[in-house]
Amino acid sequence: MTKPRLRIGLIGTGFMGKAHVFGFTLAPRVFDLPYELELHTVADITPAAAEAAARRLGFAHSTANWHDIVTNPEIDLVSITAPNALHKDMALAAIAAGKHVYCEKPLAPRASDALEMTLAAEARGVKTQVGFNYLCNPMLALARQMIEAGELGEIRGYRGLHAEDYMADAAAPFTFRHDPAGGGALADIGSHALATAEFLCGPISRVMGDCVTMIAERPDGKGGTRRVEVDDLSRAFLRFASGATGSVEGNWIATGRKMQHDFEVYGTRGALAFSQEHFNVLNFFSTADARGRQGFRRIEAGPDHAPYGLFCVAAGHQIGFNDLKAIEVAGFVNAIAGAPEPFSFRKGLRIQTLIETIQASSRAQAWMDVP
Repeated sequence: MTKPRLRIGLIGTGFMGKAHVFGFTLAPRVFDLPYELELHTVADITPAAAEAAARRLGFAHSTANWHDIVTNPEIDLVSITAPNALHKDMALAAIAAGKHVYCEKPLAPRASDALEMTLAAEARGVKTQVGFNYLCNPMLALARQMIEAGELGEIRGYRGLHAEDYMADAAAPFTFRHDPAGGGALADIGSHALATAEFLCGPISRVMGDCVTMIAERPDGKGGTRRVEVDDLSRAFLRFASGATGSVEGNWIATGRKMQHDFEVYGTRGALAFSQEHFNVLNFFSTADARGRQGFRRIEAGPDHAPYGLFCVAAGHQIGFNDLKAIEVAGFVNAIAGAPEPFSFRKGLRIQTLIETIQASSRAQAWMDVP
């Protein structure tokens, strides 16, 4: 039986734009999706850049005006990978046109913007997805299963970290990520640490934040400098609704770190440790092990950890970053067909609310309840 087509428009062709395309291309070859996915139109900053991207990425059409995508009646799904400050206008226009929207995080510069986007999508009845593909790792699903099954006992503590070094060079120029309208380490990568914390341990109820700007100004590309107002490094103490306590850190000046998205979970009967730098491995400690035989044991990803087996039949051979994007795409496509949304705009709003509460806590130098 012929499947209906889901025609995709992509806005932006940088790192995450390519990742979205890899996801759209790979997902139908791994999963039995309810739609055929068609790469319809790609938008980039100039006609030449858009045409080149269309040839390179396999789109049938190209445009230098993103409005052409949201107003095209042939397009069903709009994928937004443009700079953060542009997400709101693009998403609202797509929603108004009745398109499903797949938007990279952070969803919007402010929680009020994210709320407007969320309410618009829910009122229009379109499906939404925010790009938090680290949560699609089978090892994170396993960790949550183990926690929910009580294998760690009562959860007492959590430590989360997302550290990279792509802003460590003070001579590197000011970018859209440094713009207060859509930047900062906490929003850019600390959001991943917060999403993982709640994915594993449930709602965060209180925070105590410390957001720091270490590089006060950067070259503006015009021979001068521009003041940096966003954080380079943010940390927060956490209180979970469950009674557990914890901490997270978002750091984009961590010299030498390329992708340190790590967590540790401590319970009364066991503990888990994970690093994105070796993200096909989950380490588990159990107090039930005999004395003299205790220690963290290595659990390697394999076909027993769905959907790993759809990518590779052999344990230990590993899946990669773009495979996580394919899993994310598959979840969203199934949601368009009627399944629950894996990480909707409302969940993206939740993360932005956590970010703003941590920022407000840092300014006040006080604990704050999460709204």
